Amino acid sequence: MPFALIPFLLLVIPILEIAVFILVGNMIGLWPTLGLVLLTAIVGTLLLKQQGLSTLARIQADIRAKRMPGRDLVHGVMIAIAGVLLLTPGLVTDALGFLLFVPKIRDGIWNFMKSRVIVVAHGAAGTGAFAPGGQGPRPRGPGGAPDVVDLSGEEFERRPDPSSPWNDKRDGHDTPQGRILH
Repeated sequence: MPFALIPFLLLVIPILEIAVFILVGNMIGLWPTLGLVLLTAIVGTLLLKQQGLSTLARIQADIRAKRMPGRDLVHGVMIAIAGVLLLTPGLVTDALGFLLFVPKIRDGIWNFMKSRVIVVAHGAAGTGAFAPGGQGPRPRGPGGAPDVVDLSGEEFERRPDPSSPWNDKRDGHDTPQGRILH
């Protein structure tokens, strides 16, 4: 989603929520409408607990089996978003939240996303990314070398490059006021 769409949604969603509150309030009354919002928050909390814990258990099982839990990670994020939407007062956000609790809808979103998103995880010892298909960690970088090299102060020093065009080869030294030539 483009970031330019976010301010638009921040304006449209509250207006839509107010309109739906008014329409539902006119149909069933004020107190039933407020009760409905409270009920959806309670049911959403229970669903969040149930589905969130089961998804977390599947993620942990995949990690123990050295498989990348991509699908379950995305489902976990969608369940968390569903919980936030259900705890946000409003009937439109509640409807969207309940939709995200439906596993078939989450699978549809996952199928849409998995061809567009690459998930990379580091192994337990920081050895590299998990190989496709869940074959465990694979080495990263050329020759299995890590992508990051950590040097201590003794291992690192700056040396001017004599071939650099920015290196003035004339005899002299630098001062805060500029270069003094001899």
